[in-house]
Amino acid sequence: MRKLFQNAAADIPASVVVFLVALPLCLGIALGSGAPLFSGIIAGMVGGIVIGLLSGSPLSISGPAAGLTAIVAVAVGKMPAYEAFLLSVVIAGVLQLLLGFLRAGVIGDYIPNSVIRGMLASIGFVLILKQFPHLIGYDKDYSGDETFIQFDHNNTFSELINSVNNITPIALIIGVLSILILLIWDRPLLKKNKFFKNLPGPLVVVIVGILINVFFTTPGTRFSLNIHQLVNLPIASDFSSFASFFMFPKWEYLNNADVWTVGLTIALVASIETLLGIEAVDKLDPLKRRTPANRELKAQGVGNIVSGLLGGLPLTSVIVRGSANVEAGAKSKFSAVMHGMLILISVLFIPGLLNKIPLSALAAILIMTGYKLVKPAIFKVLYQKGWDQFIPFIVTLVAILFTDLLIGIIIGTVVALFSLINSNFKSAVMVVHDDNKYLVRFRKDISFLNKPIVKERLESVPAEAYVLIDMSRADFIDKDIIDVVNDFLQHAHLKNIRVEVKKSQFRSGHQGVNEQLPQNENGVAA
Repeated sequence: MRKLFQNAAADIPASVVVFLVALPLCLGIALGSGAPLFSGIIAGMVGGIVIGLLSGSPLSISGPAAGLTAIVAVAVGKMPAYEAFLLSVVIAGVLQLLLGFLRAGVIGDYIPNSVIRGMLASIGFVLILKQFPHLIGYDKDYSGDETFIQFDHNNTFSELINSVNNITPIALIIGVLSILILLIWDRPLLKKNKFFKNLPGPLVVVIVGILINVFFTTPGTRFSLNIHQLVNLPIASDFSSFASFFMFPKWEYLNNADVWTVGLTIALVASIETLLGIEAVDKLDPLKRRTPANRELKAQGVGNIVSGLLGGLPLTSVIVRGSANVEAGAKSKFSAVMHGMLILISVLFIPGLLNKIPLSALAAILIMTGYKLVKPAIFKVLYQKGWDQFIPFIVTLVAILFTDLLIGIIIGTVVALFSLINSNFKSAVMVVHDDNKYLVRFRKDISFLNKPIVKERLESVPAEAYVLIDMSRADFIDKDIIDVVNDFLQHAHLKNIRVEVKKSQFRSGHQGVNEQLPQNENGVAA
């Protein structure tokens, strides 16, 4: 327990920042999912406290995720009751526990680094583009939406156009001033001062936003913010009414096939998003610590069981909150636990105060979080690593921007795989020549995918040449490649080409090269 508190000086200010980021996202995702608003709050509390305590990740933050919004919205709509959907969340948690014990966490290791970097950059762009309308007071879409095509049939860019035509002046003032405060707070000169270092900039932004909103609040004037432009927490008059916000699954729906189908779907999607999330946050960790993936799946499983039992939405590791946690200077998972505690304390004791927070102030915090994920230096680093890294990075970024997280990751991974095959395709066969002397060297593993280039290189050898085919460095040679080499050896004498084959008796496939070859007048060696 002492270890949990040893970085409290850094973790507590960071938890305040994550709390401010998470609060509107919890409410927005619940709204977009067609679930009770408080279900998002429950999920945020459980994600922070329960998963925070059980997780092996020092910096990852869990909560309701935008990537599950569409699945949840469809499921809630077709279930006989919300309590039946909660049963699906519990089932999903049990399945995630099982995946953890089956060591399925290794799946995350197969996502290429370039794709993870592209995912982080794309989320940065999505945050900037999606939060800009909220920054200037246009709040038609729910906060936390990350999909290109929105539920109102607008898309990311049409929403931007609509927002510019519907600016709320006071929201714009709060938003611009909030960004200026955050930019000033990031200056090295302020960071050297102990007071400013320990006072989170986002907290200052929220306080200033509340004060400006209160000052200009005059119902009916064009400067006032309406209820949809403020945080909108459910308010309980006493503890019993607060307890009524919690809902519980009804076990009689266990024989409903839809309950099991939705549970399986949530388990798979949430697990994949979690593995992607911890990979991404580990990349951002200044100390480069590694999260144990199987332990994370178990923690998420327990978290989803608890969330479902209490009436909450399904949970995943959320990159937006995790990156905000890293940028805020968190050192350990105490920040995650504290942010969950802050959600609980705030809805219990100060929901009225929180409901005075302008969404434009919170949008500024998210926009600055997004900006830090898409700094130009990131593009430069990936470009310098070569096209095989840069192209999957860009494709992943664009694909997520125009679809959603999972589809974008799949597209980026396919492109990265193609890039790898293409790279191996070109580098596996090396050809050099000096006058009419040719060296054809096989390197690495040579598969049927290399067949076209091997054929083309051998057939391009001119008449009267000498060719050394060096196979000694290849660990494995596909039978298709052996057939191509044998075909070349069989007809090389027709072009008066002398051939020598260097192979190794200790490597796979080398023994398939013909030993007896036709002789031309100059002789053919094999």
